[in-house]
Amino acid sequence: MARRSSSSSSGAWRYLNPAYYLKRPKRLALLFFVFVAATFAFWDRQSLVREYESEISKLEDDINRLQDQLRKAGVHVDENPISNTRKDLVEIDPVNNERREKVKEAMLHAWNSYVKYAWGMDELQPQSKNGINSFGGLGATLVDSLDTLHIMGLKDEFQKARDWVAESLDFDKDYDASVFETTIRVVGGLLSAYDLSGDKVFLEKAKDITDRLLPAWETTSGIPYNRINLAHGRAHNPGWTNGDSILADSGTEQLEFIALSQRTGDPKYQQKAENVITQLQKIYPSDGLLPIYINPHSGTASYSTITLGAMGDSFYEYLLKVWIQGNKTEHVKHYRQMWETSMEGLISLTKKTTPSNYHYICEKNGGSLSDKMDELACFAPGMLALGASGYGPEKSEQIMNLAKEDMSVGTSWNILRPETVESLMYLWRLTGNKTYQDWGWDIFQAFEKNSRIESGYVGLRDVNTGEKDNMMQSFFLAETLKYLYLLFSPPSVISFDEWVFNTEAHPLRIVPIHDNKGIGTPARPFGRKQGKPE
Repeated sequence: MARRSSSSSSGAWRYLNPAYYLKRPKRLALLFFVFVAATFAFWDRQSLVREYESEISKLEDDINRLQDQLRKAGVHVDENPISNTRKDLVEIDPVNNERREKVKEAMLHAWNSYVKYAWGMDELQPQSKNGINSFGGLGATLVDSLDTLHIMGLKDEFQKARDWVAESLDFDKDYDASVFETTIRVVGGLLSAYDLSGDKVFLEKAKDITDRLLPAWETTSGIPYNRINLAHGRAHNPGWTNGDSILADSGTEQLEFIALSQRTGDPKYQQKAENVITQLQKIYPSDGLLPIYINPHSGTASYSTITLGAMGDSFYEYLLKVWIQGNKTEHVKHYRQMWETSMEGLISLTKKTTPSNYHYICEKNGGSLSDKMDELACFAPGMLALGASGYGPEKSEQIMNLAKEDMSVGTSWNILRPETVESLMYLWRLTGNKTYQDWGWDIFQAFEKNSRIESGYVGLRDVNTGEKDNMMQSFFLAETLKYLYLLFSPPSVISFDEWVFNTEAHPLRIVPIHDNKGIGTPARPFGRKQGKPE
């Protein structure tokens, strides 16, 4: 038996020997035919998937238009039924499927920890297992998480959060809120939840909180104050700015306010936000780089730092994204022009480390450059990649190549920030290079290893020592986990053709424009961020 088994085994191995087929040309031809047929079958499957996806995309566009008409008429509609079908057809990568499920499980762990220990409060302190109201008690983590829950298909969790918004979210608070943080987290989160679900409770709440923010724009220049009392409407700037308004805080409301005007038909929100850009155009420098402090009375820039990091970053991001939100039409051309000017300025701030040859973006003080790049500036590669296609071929290649360069950051802490995985998501979608997915997976595994504890996720005061802080930032659920989930999802899930992300990763639907009245007119017939180690 043993001898026969050995002989049989040797006979089987001969079919793997190339010399066997060289002596038998007919069998070689047959083998070649089988190989070619298998190859054609594989690529035919890929072609069918692409063809199905194209057809589904067309059907989905038709359904979206009908849904928008029904919403304008006051009829509640459920989620587009085509979306799940689309996912079933295109999710053919088992590795990405597994990775995406791991990210979803991480979201559930973060969410369930928040529900258990900090329900209704702004943020969870996982180590002490209690909630803290970092933003005046507006349920920041809950509102920030709404669209992430919806996108991941966590329906029960989304419904529980929706009910809290409807029954318990109250903005009548004697609290001096950050106009910027409240806009990107609360207004953006509510509008995104409305766009995804069609539930009008989110739109009504978004209008309520935005109406409470509007008095901040009642200044001589129209440049808003950056803090406002939500109950009494008293607006002011923080004392440490010497009365000045902050560039990012004043220039990062346009996406949300324009979207609110589109969805309510009330132009006042858009007018307030766009007037800021009109004023900044008057003082826009030739290199497109504005100082971080702006006088709200005169509308002029104060002598201060120029940076694409904290207090400057999202202003430049929104110049590009309002152009996208506005369907890249003539009416929003000035946003694109301002952004392109600023990108030339960004290039002038870029240096390389030695000997590692990593790129970093300097800060500018007067005429000198400071070799400092904070972690917020890590959004820049994604922004550059997103904007590259708007150039001609040669310039587009230059900007995309800059976007692909590695960035080096000179900080030793990690508070679960999203900017790096945000850039990886954009770069993967726009280049198709799966290396960016692998890098994102490495980052996710590092979070799981170093930041996950029994009661949520925490940041690291020092990545070298592993010392943990006591805060699960709301943007970890709103941005970091959402971008990771999308990094491992087909590009059709929250497609760049249909959605634009605000700076808190809340996707807002791009409304088609069929007339010449500007970005604020909806199509007929239907009407960056605080946080530090704790």
